[in-house]
Amino acid sequence: MTGTAKPGAGSADPTRSVSATREQVLEAAERSRAAAAELALLSRATKDEVLTAMATALRDHLADILAANELDVRAAVEGGTPESLVDRLRLNESRVEAMARGLEDLVALPDPIGTVVRGNVLPNGVQLTQVRVPLGVVAIIYEARPNVTVDAAGIALKSGNAALLRGSASAQASNAVLVRILSETAVAHGLPRHAVQMVPGTDRESVKYLMTARGLVDVIIPRGGAGLIQAVVNSSTVPVIETGVGNCHVYVDAFADLDMAVDILINSKVRRPSVCNAAETLLVHADIAGLFVPRALEALAANGVTVHADPAVMEMGGTLTNLVPAVDADFDTEYLSLDIAAAVVDDLDAAIAHINTHGTGHTEAIVTSDLRSARQFTSRVDAAAVVVNASTAFTDGGEFGFGAEIGISTQKLHARGPMGLVELTSTKYVLTGSGQIRATS
Repeated sequence: MTGTAKPGAGSADPTRSVSATREQVLEAAERSRAAAAELALLSRATKDEVLTAMATALRDHLADILAANELDVRAAVEGGTPESLVDRLRLNESRVEAMARGLEDLVALPDPIGTVVRGNVLPNGVQLTQVRVPLGVVAIIYEARPNVTVDAAGIALKSGNAALLRGSASAQASNAVLVRILSETAVAHGLPRHAVQMVPGTDRESVKYLMTARGLVDVIIPRGGAGLIQAVVNSSTVPVIETGVGNCHVYVDAFADLDMAVDILINSKVRRPSVCNAAETLLVHADIAGLFVPRALEALAANGVTVHADPAVMEMGGTLTNLVPAVDADFDTEYLSLDIAAAVVDDLDAAIAHINTHGTGHTEAIVTSDLRSARQFTSRVDAAAVVVNASTAFTDGGEFGFGAEIGISTQKLHARGPMGLVELTSTKYVLTGSGQIRATS
């Protein structure tokens, strides 16, 4: 069991940016690399024991976590941070409990390390096996959402990696307390102290130093808005897995069950609008627009959603006051708020073309009772997750049975979609012979 963390212990003033030198950041990366060498050798039993203890420690220190988070939330509100971003930052008892359960979910999952991907005996008698191994040092750069701190630490530990975390200044107090609790728990169970650690500094320079730590950091995973992700992708000399931006669509086909479509639309948009799997655009087939659009607009209005509507949708809005005329940029926007763009499209082909033009490769949904339409949609839409007759909210590592997730990759290499344990591994070839040598050419 960890020692008791005092409220605010290990946390800094969340309103103040903290600088770090290049040497400090690289020293942290070196510590992570040393820890990764030990973590790669841990048994599943040891990792599961520590994950269970970490979950218990989070519950035991709930008051400390919430006190630190209150500092961050208060500073964000006083600084004029939009409510959608404050919601990402805010913790409560249920969210801390979800973090703890996420760690316990990982315990129930198989350990990917050492799994044989494939194997055979070569003609010369050498036995060849490809086995899963940890990536090594996994750095995560993320905005707000202190739950990422726990998810990342847990997934990294179970997959044998060291977690090097660079949260935002807005969550500085929350992250410091969480890392302290997790690190103390790891040490109490014989793990290296730096199995999980924060990158020194909260200013932009520390991120630049981290992105150039090639040879010390094996991969960087950015989680946040489009600006953060593109900055990391474009500037990092360390390999990057691109994640997160979600301009997700719900397309209501001509053959849709309209009651189902309303339910799916509202859940996709309203359940938690500040997350990347929330729907940001509604597309409706012209053949049913007259029946469905007025119902959809009323349901959205009842839930406080502002609709950025194309001319056809505007015309069907009647006396509703939650509509504003859409401009082109609205269909490329990840709102992360109670806003949605809406348009009527001529047919399925037009819907697919719109999605492949404006989507971000995250999650796209169709509501239809027509098997051919569903097959066309799932085959031709280019996204990490394609959903038929269900909410976009299901694109989530926990919902997929992966336990917690490190992020949702919207690229095609090295991982795509929710990233769980397997996605934080690489492979190694092991050749076992009995004295074979290769003939000279």
